[in-house]
Amino acid sequence: MASKSRLYPRGSSRKSSSSTFIFYVLIICSFFVLILLAFAILSIPKTSKVHEVNSIVHRESIIVDSSNERGDQWVEVISWEPRAVVYHNFLSQDECNHLINLAKPHMEKSTVVDNETGKSKDSRVRTSSGTFLGRGIDETVQAIEKRIADFTFLPVENGEGLQILHYEVGQKYEPHYDYFLDQFNAKNGGQRMATVLMYLSDVEEGGETVFPSAKGNISAVSWWNELSECGKDGLSVKPRMGDALLFWSMKPDASLDPSSLHGGCPVIKGNKWSSTKWIHVDEYKV
Repeated sequence: MASKSRLYPRGSSRKSSSSTFIFYVLIICSFFVLILLAFAILSIPKTSKVHEVNSIVHRESIIVDSSNERGDQWVEVISWEPRAVVYHNFLSQDECNHLINLAKPHMEKSTVVDNETGKSKDSRVRTSSGTFLGRGIDETVQAIEKRIADFTFLPVENGEGLQILHYEVGQKYEPHYDYFLDQFNAKNGGQRMATVLMYLSDVEEGGETVFPSAKGNISAVSWWNELSECGKDGLSVKPRMGDALLFWSMKPDASLDPSSLHGGCPVIKGNKWSSTKWIHVDEYKV
């Protein structure tokens, strides 16, 4: 009896060879991809001092807003401890003047919070004059508060009304925290978590916002040579009309950040006008 031979489909050997070829091509391609990734990782710049200001300051173009002559806007990260950024040309000149004119008829000597009672009191620590503007008091203020909310990603309702401050020659604000050390003030809106400080005027000399406890290379900021002696006692921001400084009084884990200690250096020449927006963890009822 003849043995039965096993039949194979025609072309099976060709398919096997094609599969083997494709397999080897994929291996070679994968090998080259790994080499490229290795070169990319090795080309990443290395810094030995991760907290130095010069390793984190950057310029990021935002938009050009010709409708209200704000000009080019960009953000600079100036510190991670505390977390602080400067938004250049946040306000237009007209907006700055509008806030000053609203406040002028109501200016009084500035006060500070009493840590024991939670009430306002007079103090030599703060020698400026100031007043508060009601939240959403007019269309211009509403637009500014909406812009602050967009900048910080925090609701308008969590912010206090704008505080307008005026510092004349020799006037200052000693280093302090914006977060509360008493339970009384935290009842409305909870703790203050962030501050947006807007500069409404240029200052010829002095008047810097200084962070004496900030970590990093404090002399790396581009305006270092323009600072007063007080301004060189820490990380400082020089007042420029329209700029806004955002800094956080709380860390990402919701604990208080002692490196947010800050003060206002004495004005040496000129006048300083500014506006402060304190933002709480929860809704701040007005």
